[in-house]
Amino acid sequence: MTEIIAQRGSLSDRTVSAGRRVLAGQPDGLRAYLAFAGPAVIASIAYMDPGNFATNIQAGAKYGYMLLWVVLAANLIAMLFQALSAKLGIVTGRNLAEMCREHFPGLVVWAMWVVSEIAAMATDLAEFLGGAIGLSLLFHIPLFAGMAVTAVITYGVLMFEGFGFRPIELIIGSMVSIIALCYVIELFIAPVDWTSAAVHTLMPQIPDAEALLLSVGIIGATVMPHAVYLHSGLTQGRMPVHNDSERRKVLRFSNREVIIALVVAGLVNMAMVMMASGAFHAGHSDVAEIETAYHTLTPLLGIGAAGVFLLSLVASGISSSTVGTMAGQMIMQGFLRFKVPILVRRLVTMLPAFVVVALGANATSSLVISQVVLSIALPLPMISLLIFTSRRDIMGQFANGRLTLVAAVAGTTVVLLLNVFLILQTLGVSIPGLSGGA
Repeated sequence: MTEIIAQRGSLSDRTVSAGRRVLAGQPDGLRAYLAFAGPAVIASIAYMDPGNFATNIQAGAKYGYMLLWVVLAANLIAMLFQALSAKLGIVTGRNLAEMCREHFPGLVVWAMWVVSEIAAMATDLAEFLGGAIGLSLLFHIPLFAGMAVTAVITYGVLMFEGFGFRPIELIIGSMVSIIALCYVIELFIAPVDWTSAAVHTLMPQIPDAEALLLSVGIIGATVMPHAVYLHSGLTQGRMPVHNDSERRKVLRFSNREVIIALVVAGLVNMAMVMMASGAFHAGHSDVAEIETAYHTLTPLLGIGAAGVFLLSLVASGISSSTVGTMAGQMIMQGFLRFKVPILVRRLVTMLPAFVVVALGANATSSLVISQVVLSIALPLPMISLLIFTSRRDIMGQFANGRLTLVAAVAGTTVVLLLNVFLILQTLGVSIPGLSGGA
């Protein structure tokens, strides 16, 4: 057993050695460059979690391809902020939560931590419930049993953290590959109107107030607060750098990985909407739940399509719940310098999911609401990240340039405006142009 642990631990050491050779100008093929891949792959699973399944199914079933542009916009915003988060960790050697603790007043730090913890629970609610629903439907077991199995599996995956960063990266990377492959298969099965999909990807429109709620949910399910925090923690100190020249090389590799990983995540999200639109919009636009989607898919597209859908959901739930727990641990340690055992953290964050099921609440509706909570919590880390990465006293020559700054401010503004609209709608304030039907 000791030898196995040593071998697993050495995998991370070999990854660092391969990366150091590249930085020293001695690359030995593609495998050496792959040493820099991993952090963005882990972060990208947050953009393919069960919350995405819930919001994307509702969006595609009710509005067809109309909200594809929201998915594209959310993914572009996510790509920018994940790149900034990775840059913060690489340049400063600190994660975003640590930077907030060091540079903000104590009251602000405590408030940010509380909001982040609420967001972490909302995140885990979606991820944990999604995995449990998938297992429940796939193996015809009660939802509580599915939750128990999901808890055991995710805890088992988390144990690999003790063997270094590489095993976890490879496990999550495998899960991402499974999800992506499942949706490639779905697109070949579902009757997709590719022309309409292309048009609506580039034509912004929000037909009514319910579409606005779904749009905010899509952004909350796509641009995730815990992923913004986590990415900086995954890159801090992962690949040791000795000077700005090496730091610049690592940043270049990081940006390429972010683009590739989030393009894959974005395409998966768009495929979810397209599959739901092709399968449900014409005659089953009322499909709004994961369970209903599965049972409706079976007679429409066959048991194979339904089975592939569940497999992707299970892979999504298990991997994203694992990553969510990692993020929660890192956020707590960063803000409070306090670390709890991973088992305790796992139990606390999955408690809301058990409460939701015990109270008899609708699981899929809970997923969508959790994504809206995430979207409301999102501006805090976005604004903080924008502040830190724009300060030359912190980032030096790696501070945001004018174009990056403008793009980041625009992305943050979009999120803030959508949140304002959501709050006004919740308070019963009518929103001009959004009072009519679809």
